[in-house]
Amino acid sequence: MVGFDPNQRRKLTPFDHAAAGAVSGVITRSVAQPLDVLKIRFQLQVEPLKFGTGSKYTGVAQAVGKIYQEEGLFALWKGHVAAQGLSVIFGISQFVSFEFLTKNTYYLLPENLTQPLYKPVYHFFCGGIAGCVSTCVSQPIDVLRTRLVSQGEPKVYTGIRHAVGMMYQEAGVRTFYKGLTPTLIQLFPYNGLQFGFYSFFKTLWKPVMSKKNEIGAIGSGICGSGAGLCSKIIIYPLDLIKKRLQVIGFEEALCKRVDP
Repeated sequence: MVGFDPNQRRKLTPFDHAAAGAVSGVITRSVAQPLDVLKIRFQLQVEPLKFGTGSKYTGVAQAVGKIYQEEGLFALWKGHVAAQGLSVIFGISQFVSFEFLTKNTYYLLPENLTQPLYKPVYHFFCGGIAGCVSTCVSQPIDVLRTRLVSQGEPKVYTGIRHAVGMMYQEAGVRTFYKGLTPTLIQLFPYNGLQFGFYSFFKTLWKPVMSKKNEIGAIGSGICGSGAGLCSKIIIYPLDLIKKRLQVIGFEEALCKRVDP
């Protein structure tokens, strides 16, 4: 169950929510990491995705082949350790914050606004705030992950410890919070829409697809996938801006990804 529900049979503890956020983050990251690497490479490429324009990457299949040829298969899992740290920290803080906010909001709102019809609305605001809290906690790891993933061969950073040291030399602690403002601008509506859409799709699913008025694991997965897809489509331009800002001062690594 995502979001506070006073009628829920088994009451979950903050530890349960934290564990759910951590495990879901680890599993999702393990499966999606190669796609995330491709996304970041495309986001940081300023040339158009067309043949004959000097672009290094012109499509998904071509990019996979290019990365495999130049950097090896495991390049698709570059920055995976940092990414897993990001997923765990973000997932824990997000789920715990969201459950805390929805529980307290439920008792503060008038009774008519806590009905299923309005639940997507206050879940949107609670999800947005939870996303901002999680972002402030995990932003340094996100910047580190972006740097590790975007570097080509030869590598600028030999590992996490080396990357942290070099990044600190750039501008101190501020380096690890580059792109924070657009990230917060992106994450509030993105997280809000994700939780809001999930609540909305779940409300539609129960009476149509469930005889017992229960969503179940399959229904929850479908509603969650739909919520993530809709949210990402709407917010994607801000994600592009965030990634560009996170690699400011990192031109050396980006240049090394371009063929001579």
